[in-house]
Amino acid sequence: MPQSESGPRTAEREFVVLLDEEHRPAGVADKATVHGADTPLHLAFSCYVAGPDGRVLFTRRALDKTTWPGVWTNSCCGHPGPEESLVEAVRRRVRQELGIGLTEVTEGLPDFRYRAVSAEGIVENEFCPVFWARTEDEPTPDAREVAEYAWVPWEDVVALAARTPWVISPWAAEQIPRLDARS
Repeated sequence: MPQSESGPRTAEREFVVLLDEEHRPAGVADKATVHGADTPLHLAFSCYVAGPDGRVLFTRRALDKTTWPGVWTNSCCGHPGPEESLVEAVRRRVRQELGIGLTEVTEGLPDFRYRAVSAEGIVENEFCPVFWARTEDEPTPDAREVAEYAWVPWEDVVALAARTPWVISPWAAEQIPRLDARS
C-alpha cells in the first residue's frame, strides 16, 4: 500500500493492519470500512503522554466522533499503517491529533487486547499495545479529534478509573489499572 510522508494514507484513505488470532498480520483494510457491527481484529495503539511535571494528558473525544463521542480517554489512540512501526505510528498520530512532539516513547502494556461495543453498535476489536510517552510541548489539538484536554496527576486518573469507569472510554478503563499495577 502506498503511504504518504504523513502516514498510511492514500488519496484520503487510511489503512489498518488486520490480524489473526495470534496477532500476526493477515491483510489490510480501509479504516473507513473496517469498524462496524462485525469489526475484524486489527492492530492499534494507545498512548499516555506525560508532561514535564509528570501530569498525564487526558483528552475528551470530539463530539462528532463516530464512537464514544465526548468521552474522556487516554492522550491518543490510533492505528499503524502497513509497514509502519508502532512507535512511528505513535509519534505520527500524537503530532497529527495533539500537535506535540514526543521526547520519549516506551511500552507500557505490550500485550493489551480489548473488544468493546459502542452505544451506536460499532465494535472495537483491537490488539492495542499501550505506550507511555513524554513531551515538553503544550497541545494544540485537532478539533476533529479532541474536544478538550486536561493535564491530570496520574493518581487522579487511577482514582477516576477505579471509582467511575463508565465516564471514560472502555479501553482506558481497562488499561489504567493494568498500567498502574506495573508502576
